Amino acid sequence: MTRIGALLLALLCVGTVQAEPVVVHGARLWAAPDHTRVVFDVSGPVQHSLFALSDPHRIVIDLDQARLQETTMFDGAEGVVRGIRSAAREETGLRVVLDVEQRVTPKSFLLRPNSKYGHRLVIDLHNANGNRRVVKSAGKPKQKGLRDIVIAIDAGHGGEDPGALGRAGTREKDVVLEVARRLERLVSATPGMRAVMIRDGDYYIGLRQRAAAAREARADMFVSIHADAFHDRRAHGASVYALSHRGASSEAARWLADRENAADLVGGVSLEDKDDMLASVLLDLSLTGTIEASLDLGDHVLHGLQRIGPVHKRKVHQAGFVVLKSPDIPSILVETAFISNAGEERKLRSAAHQQKLARAIMGGIRDYFSRNAPPGTRLAASKPGKRTHVIARGDTLSGIAKRYDVSLTSLRAINQLERDLLRVGQELTIPGDG
Repeated sequence: MTRIGALLLALLCVGTVQAEPVVVHGARLWAAPDHTRVVFDVSGPVQHSLFALSDPHRIVIDLDQARLQETTMFDGAEGVVRGIRSAAREETGLRVVLDVEQRVTPKSFLLRPNSKYGHRLVIDLHNANGNRRVVKSAGKPKQKGLRDIVIAIDAGHGGEDPGALGRAGTREKDVVLEVARRLERLVSATPGMRAVMIRDGDYYIGLRQRAAAAREARADMFVSIHADAFHDRRAHGASVYALSHRGASSEAARWLADRENAADLVGGVSLEDKDDMLASVLLDLSLTGTIEASLDLGDHVLHGLQRIGPVHKRKVHQAGFVVLKSPDIPSILVETAFISNAGEERKLRSAAHQQKLARAIMGGIRDYFSRNAPPGTRLAASKPGKRTHVIARGDTLSGIAKRYDVSLTSLRAINQLERDLLRVGQELTIPGDG
C-alpha cells in the first residue's frame, strides 16, 4: 500500500470513530421564590433539547451523545421538582425527566468551568403563575398615615454560587445569610422600621435583580452582606463599600439608553420625555445625592464594626459593584471579615459573633436614620417627641418597659442592649410605639 493510501485509510478510520459521550455526574437543586434551578454537572458541553408535558406535569430533557455516570443516583426534591428519573435514549443519548408539581416555564443554558465547578447544564423552571416576587417582608401596621422605613437586606451569593470558601470549609453564602437573618430580626424589632430580605434561602439571585427587588419593595436603604477573601491568609478585618462615581457613570449610560424603563428612577420624574442634556443632569444630581448618602451610611456602619473588632480599611471605599447601582437608594456592601483568615473564619461560624455583626450594622443604620429619617415616616414624626429615661437605683429593664407601655424586645433593640444589666445614670431611648 502506498503512503498516500495508508494516510487516506487512517483518516477514514478516524472519521468513523464515535466521540466519547458526555458523562452526567449528578444534579443539584435550588429553590427560589419565583423559580427552581436544576444544575447538572457534566463532563463537557452537551447538545440538548427540552419540552414540557402535562397530566402529570413534567419536563423532558434529551441529551445527545450522553450517558449517566454509573454511580449517579438522582435523589431528592426541591421547589417545584418532586423527582428526577432517567433512561437511555436510542443508542447514544440520555433522557432525563423532571417530575414537577405544577405547570412551569423551562429555560436552559450551559455554563463553562470556573474555579469551583466544571461544565454545567442549567435548567431554570419558572413558576407559570407569573409570581416574580423575590423578597420576604416583615410587615407592620401603618399608624396615622405614616409609614415605616424599609431596609432591604441582601445576603450575598447563594445556591450554586457559594461565594468564598474558608480553609475549614465554611461557605460565604451560609454565614452571610445567618448574619442577614439576625439583622432582619433587629430591624423588625425596632419601632418605625421594616425589613425585607432579598434572599432568605439557599438560592441564587442575579446582581441586578437584587437591586431591582429593593426598588420594587420601595426600600429606603440597601445593605448587602458579604465575607471577603484574599490569597494572603493574614488579611483580616471588616470593610464597607459604596458605589464609585465611575461605576455610577457607566450605569447612567444604561439608563439613558432606555428612557421608558428608566421612568421614576429619579425621584418620581420620568426621563422618557427629557432631552439628553436634561436627563443627564437629573441623573447626575440623583446619583451624587445617593452616593453621598451611601458614604454617610457607610461611615456609621463602619464605626459600629470598629467597636467589635479590627477593620481592614478605616474609611468607606468606593467600587463599581453592580449590586449597589440603584440611583435612588443609599446602598452599601459590608465585607464582615476575611473568611480566608482562619481566626476570622472561626468567628464567622460563631452565632455569638454573627449577632455582634448584626448589632454593629444595626447600630450604624439606627444612627444614620436618627439624622436622616425620611419625611412621612414614623421615625421622622417621633423625633420631636423623643422620650428618654435616665436609670435610677432600683430600675429594671422590665419595669421601665411596663412604665412606658412598650415591649421589652423593642426597648432592648432600640438601645442595642445585649444584656439586661443597667447602670445608674445611663440614658435609655424609649421606643415611640407606646
